[in-house]
Amino acid sequence: MFLENVGIDALDPRRLGRFWEELLECEQLTDEPGIYETRLAIEGGPTLDLCFPLVESPSQLEPRLHVDLLGGPAQSDVVERALDLGARHLDIGQRDVPWVVLADPEGNPFCVMEERGAYTGTGPIAALVLESADPDRDAALWAAISGWTDAPGVAPRTLRHPSRLGPLLELTPERSVKADEKNRWHLDVRLEAGDDEDAAAALIAAHGGRELHPDWGDLPWRVYQDASGNELCVLPYRPE
Repeated sequence: MFLENVGIDALDPRRLGRFWEELLECEQLTDEPGIYETRLAIEGGPTLDLCFPLVESPSQLEPRLHVDLLGGPAQSDVVERALDLGARHLDIGQRDVPWVVLADPEGNPFCVMEERGAYTGTGPIAALVLESADPDRDAALWAAISGWTDAPGVAPRTLRHPSRLGPLLELTPERSVKADEKNRWHLDVRLEAGDDEDAAAALIAAHGGRELHPDWGDLPWRVYQDASGNELCVLPYRPE
């Protein structure tokens, strides 16, 4: 298995997808009425697809997954570019911090970060930041299903692609217990040749996760939560 997608529920997939596509300089994959997809490829490292499915009413709860963008010496330039594309400044009570908090056109918060040594070679997304009730426990699951391994960072647990390129996956302490409502942002993993979907289900369960059976129609993938309640999808093997 490998980490393939960042899924982002959207009221207007094309508008939101194009915002992130231009900001991150991604390559468009799909532009259909119900979904917009764009690809972020890190040379020598991972490829992540950003998928924006249409939903009638995205969650209004505080997000448990967000992105930190690479800023450093170019922080002000990245902020200005994001604002030009339709972002806005956002006050979440951050006060005097060295990073800048913004919201995308549908109100999803993200940060443009200051210089940090751990961000070397990340590309435009410095980190995927996921809230966890137990970062050590959940890091074990995400390492097992993504193939990413421990890396230096400022979070209690940080994982990274084996190439040591591309964004960090930071497991941070949750601010509140996960509500019984789907996250607006989530991560997907893809089965590889030879992987068994039932073995994947057993692996997730062994790390405290559980399979969900949402009433979303006949899906070609299976839906789970990690032990902290964060949704994830396991996508079927897809020959190249």
